[in-house]
Amino acid sequence: MVRAVFDSVATRYDLMNDLMSLGIHRVWKQIFISDLAPRPGHTLLDLAGGTGDITFGWLKRGGGPALLTDINNSMLSVGRDRALDGGFAGNIRFVVADAEKLPLPDRCVDRVSMAFGLRNCTDKDAVIREARRVLKPGGRFLCLEFSKVTVAALTPVYDAWSFKVLPKIGRYVAGDEDSYQYLAESIRMFPDQETLAGMMRTAGFSRVHVRNLSAGIAAIHTGWRL
Repeated sequence: MVRAVFDSVATRYDLMNDLMSLGIHRVWKQIFISDLAPRPGHTLLDLAGGTGDITFGWLKRGGGPALLTDINNSMLSVGRDRALDGGFAGNIRFVVADAEKLPLPDRCVDRVSMAFGLRNCTDKDAVIREARRVLKPGGRFLCLEFSKVTVAALTPVYDAWSFKVLPKIGRYVAGDEDSYQYLAESIRMFPDQETLAGMMRTAGFSRVHVRNLSAGIAAIHTGWRL
């Protein structure tokens, strides 16, 4: 079902994110890329990397070689086309891969990123364990995801936007109300900030930190493999 949703929205993924976040996702991603701290000697594994925003930002800021993965070939095809247009293809390997069972050896990358992808995975604990497994000692896992609003007064407004307005916009703008309904529902089913932080600690990550963005509408979770 999830694969069908992203087959449907692949060519309009940026539009989808603009609608869901009123364009603020672009600011969140820039903050996320800064937190990744790109360096020429470091390698990046971008999980559920889709259309490539995080990978391209990593490379633009001087990061080393990147592995852009997604379980959905339609999404990855968009990212590949964008990489060719932007002149990034030579520094990126593209792999159709399931984040719950990565076809990679232990301790092979310096950073693992996942932006707006974890909530669409069935076994989130498995994804987090895999992220730690492939990290070198001293490496970091960073996850950017929609989270739980921390300002109570915003909750009814946010719920009305997500469940009443967004699916209708999806119908009129993208011709796909059902996919947008699913995406809104997937956000509400996702673990809150402290629950996800606990899942990372259980998987073996150290120095787990949570950074709320826009009153908790999104959050960046960071953990180290020490």
